Amino acid sequence: MRSRAVLTLIIVVLAVIGAGLYVLVRPTGAESRPVAGPGETATAYLAAWEGSDLGAMSRLVADAPDDFAERHLAFSRDLDIESLDLIPGTLRRHGGQLAELPFQGVRKIRDLGAWPFASTLRLVLRDGRWKVLWAPETLHPALKDGGRIRLKEVPGPAAEPVTRSGTRFPRDSGAESYFGMLGADLEGDGSGYALEAVRTDGTARELVAFAPPSAKKIRTTFSRPVQAAAARALDGVDSPAAIVAVKADTGEVLALADRLGGELGGQGAIRGLYPPGSTFKVVTAAALLSRGLTPDSRVSCPATYTPPNGRPFTNAGGHAAPGTTTLTGAFAVSCNTTFVERSVRMLSAGGLVGAAELFGFNKDIEGPGVCGTVKPHGSADELGADAIGQNSVVASPLCMALVAAAVQDGSWHQPVMTGRPGKGGRGAALPRDVVAGLRAMMRAVVSTGTASSAGFPPGTAGKTGTAETGGGREHAWFIGYHGKVAFAVLVKNGGSGAEAAVPIASRFLRAL
Repeated sequence: MRSRAVLTLIIVVLAVIGAGLYVLVRPTGAESRPVAGPGETATAYLAAWEGSDLGAMSRLVADAPDDFAERHLAFSRDLDIESLDLIPGTLRRHGGQLAELPFQGVRKIRDLGAWPFASTLRLVLRDGRWKVLWAPETLHPALKDGGRIRLKEVPGPAAEPVTRSGTRFPRDSGAESYFGMLGADLEGDGSGYALEAVRTDGTARELVAFAPPSAKKIRTTFSRPVQAAAARALDGVDSPAAIVAVKADTGEVLALADRLGGELGGQGAIRGLYPPGSTFKVVTAAALLSRGLTPDSRVSCPATYTPPNGRPFTNAGGHAAPGTTTLTGAFAVSCNTTFVERSVRMLSAGGLVGAAELFGFNKDIEGPGVCGTVKPHGSADELGADAIGQNSVVASPLCMALVAAAVQDGSWHQPVMTGRPGKGGRGAALPRDVVAGLRAMMRAVVSTGTASSAGFPPGTAGKTGTAETGGGREHAWFIGYHGKVAFAVLVKNGGSGAEAAVPIASRFLRAL
């Protein structure tokens, strides 16, 4: 009996011990879970941020500011952010209460592209739970201490004009001041953008740049060889000068070498209006030919001519007059008195202005506006002065190149620098007999007249001009054509056209 009692006691003790062990290892409640570590909290925060779940983000932040959600929304709205990708780095513990998780991010800005950045999540253990210690620099380090981020427009490159063959303009071409005008009607060359971090003192640094589009190429009518020849012909010329060359049968500008100085934005060759002097005799001769004279008509070239009740006119530089000659002979030696006398006699009814308008005067042209003007005369003196390119007559080098082109082609054309040739239209055709006469007379200037000693290539035709300026030294001119290339040379205050402009024109043509 005693042994049975002992055995029963042992069984009871073991049952009590077993029950105690069960109590020790039983969970305290089915609702209890392990506390999340800092890595899990950080990962959950980044996932919520990627998904734009601002409520979940806020619950994971210790002491989230009242405008927590609005700050995130405003940041994305102001910079037009359309997506966000985040990649966590390696968690770093700092004792038992603090931790940091560096991370990389890529924001995509609408219509611009990717903006990579890096920042750090700081975490703290609060009341047994890990929370994110949020600050503005969590969004981006540039926001620390009151900094801000702005999107700044970066102007795109200016459209780049190129020659008709698609090549760049030659170096130091003299056409540089026209590049902006040549690209003025090109749409959408575009701008780039940059994100800048701006400190509270106003200083800024670039965070990322979104490059502007590459410069668009504008195909112009300019010929690289002709432009190079024009530019090099002006090398070594001390006075302000310009050469304009056009394709006679289309009005296409082939070259524009402008070294007239900074006036008119450096575009004096098309915007500057200068008295053309005797180069205007091409227009006067056209008017006289249309009134019945021929290149062989006998005319007088006296040393002095005085219109009725007018003032005396003389020849440029007091040059000797040949007396009686042909109209071609008077044109070749640039006899002022012949053209004054004949104009007073034959053009008093307004024929000079009408002829000038056939050559583009008093006419708007695309780009510079009016390229030359001549007014109705009020007296014989005014008409006589207009007839030799003085008084009311002014023109740009472009305008006078178009005059020469009209003689070569037989029609005046609007000038064209970009786009389709001839888009500006063509003027009325000149009478055939007038054109034939002008061509013969302009050839005589080069073969036997004021430009005969320059060594021009065979087939060159032209006209010299020496224009009084009202006090300063005369402007020197030469206009002409060779083949389909028509041109004008102006040397501002250069003196005699034969001495200053003709050698430049010869160098230009011989270089083609």
